[in-house]
Amino acid sequence: MYTLHIANKNYSSWSLRPWALLRELKIPFTESLIPFHRAADWAAYRRIAPSGKVPCLVDGDITVWESLAIVEYLAEHYAGVWPEAVDARAWARSACAEMHAGFMELRSRCSMSCALRVQLHSTTAALTADLSRIGALWNDGLEHFGGPFLAGSAFTAVDAFFAPVVFRIQTYNLALDAASMAYVARMLDLECMRAWYAEALREPWRDLPHDEEIAKYGRVIQDLRAPHVAPPAP
Repeated sequence: MYTLHIANKNYSSWSLRPWALLRELKIPFTESLIPFHRAADWAAYRRIAPSGKVPCLVDGDITVWESLAIVEYLAEHYAGVWPEAVDARAWARSACAEMHAGFMELRSRCSMSCALRVQLHSTTAALTADLSRIGALWNDGLEHFGGPFLAGSAFTAVDAFFAPVVFRIQTYNLALDAASMAYVARMLDLECMRAWYAEALREPWRDLPHDEEIAKYGRVIQDLRAPHVAPPAP
């Protein structure tokens, strides 16, 4: 059985991607969660992945790191990771690669924290451009492949890759067009997303760098997190 190493569900957008895909496609796996905390404890991640980062998938003697590589590895073993149709599959791969490498203003200004509700101090042209591109991309997929998911009737890797954006839209009350907001609502109602969100709210840990970044760009207007306790030793 696969072991998927991840970090905090509240903060770790990269971890969410393969976790949601495995969960929604009902691919068996064991979860190993190491919380973010003191910088020195990044050594715990280095013992798992050559990059010292999560997510990381372990399959026996094989270690796969980086979310896009994990998705491709899973696709070699399971149907449904990518859409079946050639055009939808090409579109989904392109959209995943764009998400993997882009939208830097959204990433930095709207750091993922599932259990918070945040009012941004201000917006920027770059953030507006990121949100406009996301809306255009989502509409393109929904219109071309018929929905309700981005590349057709089934949840695939491209939906998993945009799952962290869905949580960011909820946290920061970001506005997109009606079709995109309907997609957000459908995603939030998925079993995998509801499970991740519920577990994120129950986490008692805090990560100061993430929280400081959120405070830099916005004001927390609601905090749904469990009371803080020290994280376990790595």
